[in-house]
Amino acid sequence: MKNNFHKLISSQQGLSLIEILIALTLLALAGTFVGGQVFDNLQEGKVQTCKIQIKSISDRLKEFRRDCGYYPTTDQGLDALLEKPTGGRECKRYAPSGYIEGGKVPLDPWDGEYIYESDGKTFTIMSLGNDGAEGGEGFDADINSKDI
Repeated sequence: MKNNFHKLISSQQGLSLIEILIALTLLALAGTFVGGQVFDNLQEGKVQTCKIQIKSISDRLKEFRRDCGYYPTTDQGLDALLEKPTGGRECKRYAPSGYIEGGKVPLDPWDGEYIYESDGKTFTIMSLGNDGAEGGEGFDADINSKDI
């Protein structure tokens, strides 16, 4: 038996160039599929992160409203959650440490600023999504607090 095994090994000449190219092509196709899935999962994770951040900022705005009686206006912006606004309506019960820890309004997952609009009674927070432009579809779609 040992002799047969030795003959089998010594008769092998290796893989031909075509066999190697076919194997590399199959590996490349598999890598493309896996890479595409990873990219889609990454983008979906960013969309979910954006929704969570918008929800969190919305909760901070509701705290501001409980203390002040109104939402910060568009002019006051989200910076009103960091320090007491000086223009517009006065907030007499503003939280001494502000409403967002860390002293900075977070950027969206694509490193863009959230767009904030408010008339003092209602508000909208929006991210322009992956493409950074209004509109879009799929991962490029805008994410709006009214849709969450």
